[in-house]
Amino acid sequence: MNLDPDLYQHPKLITVFGGSGFVGRHVVETLVKRGYRVRVAVRRPEVAYYMLQIGEVGQVQMLKTNVRIRESVARALIGADAAVFLPGLMYNDGRNSFSAVQEEGAKNVAELARSAGIQLVHISALSEATDATAYIRTKRAGEEAVRVACPEAVVLRPSVIFGPEDQFFNKFADMTRFSAVLPLFGGGKTRFQPVYVGDVAEMIARAVDGVVPAGKVYELGGAEVLSLRQVLEETLNVIRRRRPLMYVPFWLGQLAGGVFGLVGRIPMLPTVTTADQIKMLKYDSIVSEKAVKEGRTLQGAGITPHAVDALLASYLWRFRVHGQFSKITA
Repeated sequence: MNLDPDLYQHPKLITVFGGSGFVGRHVVETLVKRGYRVRVAVRRPEVAYYMLQIGEVGQVQMLKTNVRIRESVARALIGADAAVFLPGLMYNDGRNSFSAVQEEGAKNVAELARSAGIQLVHISALSEATDATAYIRTKRAGEEAVRVACPEAVVLRPSVIFGPEDQFFNKFADMTRFSAVLPLFGGGKTRFQPVYVGDVAEMIARAVDGVVPAGKVYELGGAEVLSLRQVLEETLNVIRRRRPLMYVPFWLGQLAGGVFGLVGRIPMLPTVTTADQIKMLKYDSIVSEKAVKEGRTLQGAGITPHAVDALLASYLWRFRVHGQFSKITA
């Protein structure tokens, strides 16, 4: 943790793009605890004003920002000492497409941060699918744009991020409330290395502190590697429910995801999943041996990752039939 006394006399300003999201909220809180001032740059600040309660009065400020518009990005960077780029989409949403946000938006922030001499921390994604899905393809394209425009940026590639309000364990747990089975896409052999959102936030904060070497790509994984089957089994164990795991071929899953994706475009109806999300489940998301040897990991930065089983029950208990103290169902 940065304990420089001067920081509290003259606190630095950190602009966090996408700071009101799942990861962003933890990042903002971690930075605030270090004594930084934080500017939360988001498209809809009116739905995130609760974040102003974090830290001391005036320590967190909101600014309406659209990363697709360079003028908007430039305004968000005025007076900033560092910037963190977090925006990511799980599906296209009108003009806020994968390409517009994850590629062009990342490029805008990187170019303007470099021209202003501002330190940048960029969040990408960890997957063997370098260009097989629109999500990963644009994440990697955005990452490359950042490395070209801002060579000294710190690039972080997290595996599946878990924690309260995640879109992984929560989604599978929620499925048990309306489905008699859980889908085991492709046999459940795909491997993940779930990383706790708090550990990701700590890594970002250390990069902002300047204790993480700049100009490198870091791969962030948790304490253990789990197959998709193990993920589902652990979820069922925590929520104390029993559901058979049904093998579903990827092609059928993508077909169903395509239908759900179209239904999700109807106003007032949620997007359950998409074909792109199912396709991503084909590919492993684990830290490479090269990254481990070179110290480009959480452990290399001095962070001990939290285990999944140590934290999962703290937020999945709400999916138990009778709440926190319910027994497993027949």
